[in-house]
Amino acid sequence: MPTGPQSQATGRSLEHPRREAIRLEDVLHALSDPMRMRVVRTLAEESAELSCSVFDLPVSKSTTTHHFRVLRECGVIHQIYRGTAKMSALRREDLDALFPGLLDSVLAAAALQEGRLGGDRG
Repeated sequence: MPTGPQSQATGRSLEHPRREAIRLEDVLHALSDPMRMRVVRTLAEESAELSCSVFDLPVSKSTTTHHFRVLRECGVIHQIYRGTAKMSALRREDLDALFPGLLDSVLAAAALQEGRLGGDRG
């Protein structure tokens, strides 16, 4: 995953913040939404790039696109086109370097909440 300067998004490239530009409040905002948290949890479990089509969120396609954009622009995920598929991956290395333990703590808390409240992976 690139962490150096990114050029303006053109054509099929997507703009991502440099590691140094990722802000804690933006990451926490991105993780505060149940649908975005579902995406992050899935990416963390897989530890690989996943196509956006893999995610079956109970929201419209435009809302799903919005959630992925928020996660990308806040520096939580990296997205890249591979052929016609838009692939997403968690920026774990960047997040762990900037905010040690944050991602693991949030993921553990989400799992505990799911166990306590049941069902929804939000």
